[in-house]
Amino acid sequence: MRILGIESTCDDTCAAVVEDGRRILSNRTASSAAEQNLYGGVVPEIASRRHIENISAVARSALAEAGCTAADVDAVAVSYAPGLIGAVLVGVNFAKALAFAAGKPLVPVHHLRGHVAALYLTHPGLQPPFLCLVASGGHSHIVQVTDYTHFTVLGRTVDGAAGEAFDKVARTLGLGYPGGPAVGKAARGGNPRAYPLPTPHVEGKYNVSFSGLKTAVLNAVNKANMTGEGVNVADMAASFQWRITEILAQKLLDAARDTGAARICIAGGVAANSQLRDRLAAGARALGAQLYLPEQALCGDNAAMVAAQGYYEYRAHAADSAYLHNWALNGLPTQDIEAG
Repeated sequence: MRILGIESTCDDTCAAVVEDGRRILSNRTASSAAEQNLYGGVVPEIASRRHIENISAVARSALAEAGCTAADVDAVAVSYAPGLIGAVLVGVNFAKALAFAAGKPLVPVHHLRGHVAALYLTHPGLQPPFLCLVASGGHSHIVQVTDYTHFTVLGRTVDGAAGEAFDKVARTLGLGYPGGPAVGKAARGGNPRAYPLPTPHVEGKYNVSFSGLKTAVLNAVNKANMTGEGVNVADMAASFQWRITEILAQKLLDAARDTGAARICIAGGVAANSQLRDRLAAGARALGAQLYLPEQALCGDNAAMVAAQGYYEYRAHAADSAYLHNWALNGLPTQDIEAG
């Protein structure tokens, strides 16, 4: 079964064709990140305009690379939430029109479920159940994946997300956008113990908070500048990266230990961070668990993950024609990863 996936929740316009939820036939992206960098972060209006300009060409390119047409795919899957509403609407309306014109089912995919599905593309043998940290620019969740369409959130951020924290700290240090790669690069020559940054307290055993951590970095930088000392960018980047990855890793490993998870996974843009990967690899070994990491190219937003999850959502709802064909007319599905 071939699924055409469409993704436009942030600043990347993406289309892909995936076969049986596991094999990538094409995966195309047009990014506006370089333009967004001029403003130090994503400007929603600019992102929406670029989606409008790029989406038709990206979809045509993905279909051509896969050697098929819209008539040849079995369904069209699209990220419907969460995301920048203007950007999301471009993808949803494009997918809706394409599915209607081609006479294909339209499959709504929760964006975070899509990130989890990126693991199936990297590890074709991976099957639920497993425990997964989904950490990206807008979200930080620890999720029990019971099967392909059933999820239970054990913990989540109570304020900002890990990826957003990387972006804010990168901007504070003058490192540019996107923040994750920029901070990671700057941290390579730094001392992670140079600046004693806090671990914010939060209610809920597996919940996380990053607001206080961002504030601590900003205050340290402002104080250093006011006294004329200046901040050592490499040391601050390394200290921040060490603290935030330690928070994420410890919460996930605590959840894995408490639930007895045999398989531990990470997904989302922050999953590309090498320090987080190394920390979790050591932690998983200590627990006797198997760690599954997504391919670097599939950590960020992409349409292959949407098409992969779309395959499993389609199978789960195949008997419900109203859900597949008319959901965009009858109202969006819930925006909770657990209900989908």
